[in-house]
Amino acid sequence: MWLRDSLPYDLTHEDTGRLMARVMTYGYESAVTGSKNVQNLEDLATSFHHTLLALVSGPTVRPIVLVAHSLGGLIAKQTVITLSKSKREEDLRLIQAMYGIVFFGVPHEGMDISSLLPMVGDGPNRFLIESISHINLQILSIQQREFHKALGEKGDSEVVCFYETLKSPTAKEKDGRWAMTGPDAVLVTKASATHCRPWEDGTEHICAVARTHSEMVKFGPQDHEYDKVRETLRALVRRALTSRYRLSRATNAKFLVPYNRNPNFIGRAETLRDLKQHLGIGQRQAIVGSRVALYGLGGIGKTQIALAYAYWLQEVCPEVSVFWVHASSAERFHQAYASIAQYCQIPGHDDPKTDLLALVKSWLQSKDHGRWLMVIDNADDAQLFSRPGNLGQWIPDCTHGPVLITTRNKVAGSRLTQSGHLIEVGKMDDGESTQLLREKLKGDDSDADDLSRLALRLEHLPLALAQAAAFIQEMGITAKNYLQLLEKGDQHLVDLLAEEFETVGRDSGTPHAVVETWILSFEEIQQQDALASEFLSLMSYFDRQAIPLKFLSDYNEQLQVQEPRGEVQLVKALGILKAFSFITEDKDHGFDMHRLVQLVTRRWLDRGGTMHQFAEQALLVVSRNYPFGEYETRAICTTYLPHAYAVLKFKGAGSRGERLARASLLHCAAGFFMYQSQWMEAKGFLTQATEIRKGLLGEEHPDTLASMSNLASAYRYQGQWKEAEELQAKELSISKRVLGEEHPETLISIANLATTYAEQGRWKEAEEFEVQVMEARKRLFGEEHPDTLDSMANLAVTYTEQGRWKEAKEFEVQVMEARKRLFGEEHPDTLDSMANLAVTYAEQGRWKEAEEFEVQVMEARKRLFGEEHPKTLYSMAHLAATYTHQGRWKEAEEFQVQVMEARKRLFGEEHPDTLYSMANLAVTYAEQGRWKEAEEFEVQVMEARKRLFGEEHPDTLNSMASLALIWRDQGRLAKALDLMRRCVEFQQRILGTEHPHAVSNFSILREWEAASSHSRDETAGTLV
Repeated sequence: MWLRDSLPYDLTHEDTGRLMARVMTYGYESAVTGSKNVQNLEDLATSFHHTLLALVSGPTVRPIVLVAHSLGGLIAKQTVITLSKSKREEDLRLIQAMYGIVFFGVPHEGMDISSLLPMVGDGPNRFLIESISHINLQILSIQQREFHKALGEKGDSEVVCFYETLKSPTAKEKDGRWAMTGPDAVLVTKASATHCRPWEDGTEHICAVARTHSEMVKFGPQDHEYDKVRETLRALVRRALTSRYRLSRATNAKFLVPYNRNPNFIGRAETLRDLKQHLGIGQRQAIVGSRVALYGLGGIGKTQIALAYAYWLQEVCPEVSVFWVHASSAERFHQAYASIAQYCQIPGHDDPKTDLLALVKSWLQSKDHGRWLMVIDNADDAQLFSRPGNLGQWIPDCTHGPVLITTRNKVAGSRLTQSGHLIEVGKMDDGESTQLLREKLKGDDSDADDLSRLALRLEHLPLALAQAAAFIQEMGITAKNYLQLLEKGDQHLVDLLAEEFETVGRDSGTPHAVVETWILSFEEIQQQDALASEFLSLMSYFDRQAIPLKFLSDYNEQLQVQEPRGEVQLVKALGILKAFSFITEDKDHGFDMHRLVQLVTRRWLDRGGTMHQFAEQALLVVSRNYPFGEYETRAICTTYLPHAYAVLKFKGAGSRGERLARASLLHCAAGFFMYQSQWMEAKGFLTQATEIRKGLLGEEHPDTLASMSNLASAYRYQGQWKEAEELQAKELSISKRVLGEEHPETLISIANLATTYAEQGRWKEAEEFEVQVMEARKRLFGEEHPDTLDSMANLAVTYTEQGRWKEAKEFEVQVMEARKRLFGEEHPDTLDSMANLAVTYAEQGRWKEAEEFEVQVMEARKRLFGEEHPKTLYSMAHLAATYTHQGRWKEAEEFQVQVMEARKRLFGEEHPDTLYSMANLAVTYAEQGRWKEAEEFEVQVMEARKRLFGEEHPDTLNSMASLALIWRDQGRLAKALDLMRRCVEFQQRILGTEHPHAVSNFSILREWEAASSHSRDETAGTLV
């Protein structure tokens, strides 16, 4: 019988007869002749390695004894060597479980392969056979050297070697076939078979078997040799089973952990791997006396990770003691040391005069009491462990006992580890969070998507997730119901986070709810550093991401009037907040803050009666630092805008200074909205700013007038010309009376009113005002001042609209060249000039020149503003119109559809710019003979313009003319004539008989009328 077949039944306990071991077999291809196998020792070992991993995949790992014959022994050795070098957790568990190896005829120093090589010939397995030769020992020597310590030191494991005492027949070829009929020889000598580890040289570990090499693991019934092998293996297995527990009893290992294993512990695999690597436990080598600190936000799961590590250590190294020390206060620390002294019955522990801290430290530092791990939990107070007479001096420092610290305070962690290894514990990922909820809500029918949404809403914070799960279970609701509660507002969220609950691994002396957990830290920070506490309070009102250092510096500078605080104090205060993980610093030196931390901080401030105070301070800080929005300030406005939104949501103490700061912030942010062409947002902010400033400063204050002026511009940009004109006229009247006729602000008011006139087609009034402003600015500022150039550009547009192209071009070229010199080729104002000049070229039918400018401007605006910025869309629309006039319908239509859809999204269906896009697209359809589509768009545009602007507005008249042309092309001449007559009548009266549009449409009308008359004459003649 084979050894593998008999052992499962014969390895039994003597007293009970119960089986001592499970026997598993592993086979590999070992044929010598005719083999197609190209594997070497390392390849075979890799395959064996993967098979062994199943033995450590479960929660319980049993001792492992390998039994190997011949080449199998070399494979086993190579596998053990690989495991000993690995840092992977499963490999560490495997090597830890491996107690012994039994070798049968293994050629540690090689064997005689002279009779095997002819059998192999040039077969693919020749290299494998040659590698076990007793002549060339290079590979085996390296293997033997590495195997020497792979299973640890003496006493850690056992190796038993059986050697053959009978000669084996060797191979011989006959008639082209190989048979074992050659001369007898000892294939693996005793020296080679027993050359393993020097301390295992006695009869207990070196045994003879009266068998040939191939028969060493085959036995018959009542075989004395089998009895010898069986008893040796039984004794080895017995020692394997008792080794750990014997070692544990011998060292009197203790497990003083106050919490049960958490059955719902999820994830954190990377953090646990990091702990195992740096603490050195779970490996054969002695535990290095290192210190590691887990630091992170309160409730992030530090204690749970430490607890999971402690129970893992008990499982894999029961001979190692674990001591848990609560360190939230000096009293708790003393109490934990007293418990250790009493539980371990340290001599002198019951003497009232004994210094228990010194006693426990000294006892643990003695190697006589074995290896241990100390967990120092909740060590948040850095001062407790660093000031004179601190507790840190009583933490043992030796090579046989590492220390694991959990703390919310990175500074405390750094001091306790003596600047050793710090591991930041971050929030869980979505998978871990969802799994944690699922484990805690077993039996609950909550939807997976609801669990994921809940995890996201609670920012994947383990304590908040556990708290939510407890509430869901206690109230008998689902995750969806809980989410509905959260969606009722931030107040409900904070209320839910304030609910107390029970969970594994939370100290009874500390709060379990998220709110109270963090408030403890807030109060500790307040005691340590008042400025850090103020920064935390202030930052809770900003947007939670990318909080600029500038805001905090500004606040600090304002405080210096009352109490000098320098840069060092600022850096220190921020360092404390980072150490407690309430804020993190990004690569651009901005700061991020958990949303939940912000909410709980505001709850804390509300309790202390300082909520409105810090809300006001946050508003003042942002208001002081937010510039008026324009091209030069666009980057900083973009960065600060989320914070502007955030602080404007809160009400401060209501002081005059706060309300003025609010108005200033609204005004400046509205400027940025106008730069971005977000007219609706600008109007809303400016309406508020104007009302606040009117109430506090009066209607004639310059700041009030500035807000009124910008509000009127917002109306104008939205096509609300009546409201814009009324407000501008009022603002202009006040400016003239208060500031004077030629004050720069008054001139801006006149220019704005002129633009409103121009957009209504009131060219004469617009021109008068624009000339007045231009001449005044030339006198005041000079010919090339930016304001003067603005006036000239506006006047050029008015000339273009009147068909005075020569005058328009002269101004536009002059302005463009000046702006290039002053600002550069791609400044927005320069691009505006180039765009205006392109329009003038287009009006003159100079399509090639227009296209060149339009393409150049469009590409530059895409780079500066983006694809869907209103100015980029203007460029695309003008270029599309140019393509239309050139007959490039497909290109024109692609651009026009893209622009129209973007404008619908940005401005709405009836915004003037959207209507322009629809009108242009209608023209393109008409030019392609797609009359039905063209008519639908043009009718829609015309009716919308009538409602918005009135029937006599130039844009409405353009729609009328375009629709008339479409009807004419469809053969509906009578309707076309009626509509064109009305259009021409209005144009001649409003634009003048010399306006190009009036002249062109009048000519078309005369042509149609002549054609209609001729058609009637022909019809009458036919009838006669």
